[in-house]
Amino acid sequence: MSAKDEMRAMLAQLMGTEVDNTPKVKFTDRSVCRPFLLGCCPHEVLDSTRMDIGKCRQIHDYAAKADYEKANAEKDLDFETDAMYELRAFIRDIDRRIDLSKKDLIETQEELSTDVEIKANMVHDIGEHIGKKLAEAERQGADGNVEESLKLMEEVEKLKEEKKKAEMDYRNCMPASTYQQQKLRVCEICSAYLGIHDNDRRLADHFGGKLHLGFIKLREKLTALEKIAEVNAEKRRVDREERRSSRNSPDRDRGRRDRNRERRRSRSRSREKERKRNGRDRDGDSRRSSSYRSSRRDDSPDRSRSKSKSTKVSDE
Repeated sequence: MSAKDEMRAMLAQLMGTEVDNTPKVKFTDRSVCRPFLLGCCPHEVLDSTRMDIGKCRQIHDYAAKADYEKANAEKDLDFETDAMYELRAFIRDIDRRIDLSKKDLIETQEELSTDVEIKANMVHDIGEHIGKKLAEAERQGADGNVEESLKLMEEVEKLKEEKKKAEMDYRNCMPASTYQQQKLRVCEICSAYLGIHDNDRRLADHFGGKLHLGFIKLREKLTALEKIAEVNAEKRRVDREERRSSRNSPDRDRGRRDRNRERRRSRSRSREKERKRNGRDRDGDSRRSSSYRSSRRDDSPDRSRSKSKSTKVSDE
């Protein structure tokens, strides 16, 4: 990455997608790598190491990462669960590789007696402690923590004395020809091979190296993500229970019964009004019919007299 690209990436991390007017990558897109958003994509963490696994197939965009961090601070987006599943699959694959490497060593290395195996493991363990403390002392010194660095170096010197005694015990309990053979062990963190005769410098380079520290970061991140995912899953379970309880609660049933009762009353009032309206209409029709018949009776004598007069005139 050029200096200009590094500056652009740093600016994107600070400003997010507001840096310029170029097309934006949304962090919610499924094509964006969620482990990357959470800082634990193995493709990035193990870049340029012995176990470099190449470029990630998903999008790594620092501006989108900055947008995610801002949005997640305001509202829990629960991206941790997806990232956990992806990272867990990778770590499980590495653990299977470690188991296979151990089996290969058992098959290829000369079998040792139980007592010799214990002594060999003692040398390995002390050597690992020396390498880890030496690497940590160098980091503390680089950070300006001189006192802490000196304290760690004192512990390293004590461990070196212990290692010499352990190596002597190991050498004395087996033939010289066998002792010269490199007794290997598989690193439980990163799957690298470590030799019982590795010097302190090599061990320090291993335990303070990018590969080993990268795997420590990934494993610690997986543990943290699993805890967060468990908490989020419990929250979702509680929410579902509350919604189910709310649907089945007595207050909800009472409210439903009250609404049904009110609808029945409303329909009953509507039917009553309709009956009254129909009754008034029938009464009106009856009165009009009666009035009509009465007027017909009143007009009948007049028509009779008129008809009689007409007959008389005709006779004359």
